[in-house]
Amino acid sequence: MQEKRKLLVIVDDDITNLVVARNNLSKMYDVFTVPSGKKLFTLLEKVMPDLILLDVNMPVMNGFEILKILKDNEQTAHIPVIFLTAKIDGNSELEGISLGAVDYIAKPFSPPLLIKRVEAHLIAEGQRQELKQLNNDLLERVVNKTRSVMELQNALLHTMAELVECRDDITGGHIARTQAFLRVMIRAMEEKGLHEDEMADWDKNLVIQSAQLHDVGKIAIKDAVLLKPGKLTKEEFDQVKEHTTFGESIIDKIKKDSSEWEFLEYAKIFVATHHEKWDGSGYPRGLAKEFIPLLGRIMAIVDVYDALISERPYKKAFTHNEALDIIKSSSGSHFDPVLIELFLEYEKEFERVSKNV
Repeated sequence: MQEKRKLLVIVDDDITNLVVARNNLSKMYDVFTVPSGKKLFTLLEKVMPDLILLDVNMPVMNGFEILKILKDNEQTAHIPVIFLTAKIDGNSELEGISLGAVDYIAKPFSPPLLIKRVEAHLIAEGQRQELKQLNNDLLERVVNKTRSVMELQNALLHTMAELVECRDDITGGHIARTQAFLRVMIRAMEEKGLHEDEMADWDKNLVIQSAQLHDVGKIAIKDAVLLKPGKLTKEEFDQVKEHTTFGESIIDKIKKDSSEWEFLEYAKIFVATHHEKWDGSGYPRGLAKEFIPLLGRIMAIVDVYDALISERPYKKAFTHNEALDIIKSSSGSHFDPVLIELFLEYEKEFERVSKNV
């Protein structure tokens, strides 16, 4: 297949120069000639050249003015421009290069030199375009690979979460609801500028996805305890509390066997800290106040809220307002008081979400 000929435009108010340049270049390229900047811009509405040879000294609109317009236009800014001039001085050359010209050719030009300079710049431009395409292809491959990794991560998170929910069938829908409530809290914090420095480093989509695993350690709890109807004994409750440390072990095991484990960092925080309490009376480590990671303090609120408004074999579902009263009464003991103020401010959004998830 024959390679498509490159298209050149020569702009010069001297007809002789146009004829000489066209006759020498038309053997290798398709060549358009125009006598002014006005004619050039009219032509550019119909064709897009690979290179422009532009005279500097022309009436009405000189080469510098034309070049500035070309570079200011997104459609023409990429076209290489070589200046043609009868006199080259340092200041003029500097101005042209600063505006974006790729070269200067002195008039009257030597035909062999003209041909070689044009050929060199077309080759250079071709290489730039090839490199640009390679970069675009590489970027697309990176984007596609990233998307595949994210899909794999999400599939793993979702599958593990489903395993937990299938075993702990008394809490059907708990995972989806806590994710939705978590999304409300994060959006509220953004709107109020709360903890914005810490949140700036979060991948918020991954935070929401990772929240699915906050109870993953329940996989290791015996059915007789996990599915027991009625209230648990102290010994049984101690076993249930171990789901936090079991969950950490599960996540650490996955991280050990995989090179792509960073996405589990959020999940590990949720698993290990969503049962810690503001006053230090929670588990598994008895962390208190700001020693509890922010993600754990948020999850503590949404997890308890959902537990309160959900029916369990050992209790009825509380109403939204009843749940608010219980949570409010635990501000400063169980929960971060600043986050509780935010929760109460957005409580109508929580109620709306609870009815639609």
